[in-house]
Amino acid sequence: MHYVDGFVLAVPKDNIEAYKHMARTAGEVWKEYGALSYVECIGDDVPYGELTSFPRAVQAKEDEVVVFSWITYPSRQARDEINAKVMADPRLASDKWTMPFDGKRMIYGGFESFMEL
Repeated sequence: MHYVDGFVLAVPKDNIEAYKHMARTAGEVWKEYGALSYVECIGDDVPYGELTSFPRAVQAKEDEVVVFSWITYPSRQARDEINAKVMADPRLASDKWTMPFDGKRMIYGGFESFMEL
């Protein structure tokens, strides 16, 4: 079974193209180091719930869109090794990018798959 890193974040609508550029570069780096897949999705049907929802979780504002993404790896060990290489890669150095979203509101975590159909 694969290991998965998942992310939910809010991106200002004016920054979508900058986010796509950053994500494409990041995805290429992750794949180069061994990630099995790198997927980015822009919210299309993510209603604002009364109690919980994707927009609530990331405190999305009226001018923002929710992004849901994930990266798959062969295992947790592979993920840890790949992420160490990615974080050290100069193509993703923080001084090269202006973050097109508020990273403080990003939700992320690692998940062990228990079923794949």
